[in-house]
Amino acid sequence: MEPSSAKHKRKPAAAGQSTSPVRKAKRVLSSYAPPTKYAHLVNKLTDSLAPNLICIFIGLNPGLRTATTGHAYNHPSNLFWKLLHKSKCTPRLCRAEEDGDMPKLYNLGLTNIVGRPTKDGSELSKAEMDAGVADLEAKVALQRPEAVAIVGKSIWESIWRVRHGANIKKDQFKYGWQDDTERMGVVKTGESPWPGARLFVATTTSGLAAGMRPHEKEQIWKELGDWVAKRRAERNDEEAAPSS
Repeated sequence: MEPSSAKHKRKPAAAGQSTSPVRKAKRVLSSYAPPTKYAHLVNKLTDSLAPNLICIFIGLNPGLRTATTGHAYNHPSNLFWKLLHKSKCTPRLCRAEEDGDMPKLYNLGLTNIVGRPTKDGSELSKAEMDAGVADLEAKVALQRPEAVAIVGKSIWESIWRVRHGANIKKDQFKYGWQDDTERMGVVKTGESPWPGARLFVATTTSGLAAGMRPHEKEQIWKELGDWVAKRRAERNDEEAAPSS
């Protein structure tokens, strides 16, 4: 039997081969970048919206690839389109190039809290995210969807900060459907008051974001997808029913 000391001997390295363990390169985190950094980019992305949709998805801001191609969630590492399909929000896997057709195809809409493109979300400031909340409320009030889905915790933190005048506490945060008092786009006055859209907080779909396993994200998105699929089926049945 081979002596125990021999079991753990390392084989001699070949000539010119390093004996030190291979280390993965650390991801370099971005920090705030002023608008001038990407001012040379032409942002081709536009909202995909229409009245009376089942759900509008609210993202953070366009990434560089999304901005230059003009199609939402267009980075290969972004999981948005995969999660949309896995959760049953869409009955098939859609491509980023179909973003403009989402209202017509599946009664879904797309917009962002911040319009300017950056490499990632850390290049945005809290102030400009907070400044985008009023525009979101106005868009939702105008289009009047049944629900809105917030694609990422930081977006909901911004909305909460503007609404409540303070940062959301750990025990106040939750993924999924929010309390009815948190509806978006509420119209209280005028000839056509509206109670607002139900609000669902989903996970970020960015491939750069860590901290949550794929199955955990899928579970959160499934709750939304089950509801979206149910409402789409109900709408289809209503349209197919003969008029009295």
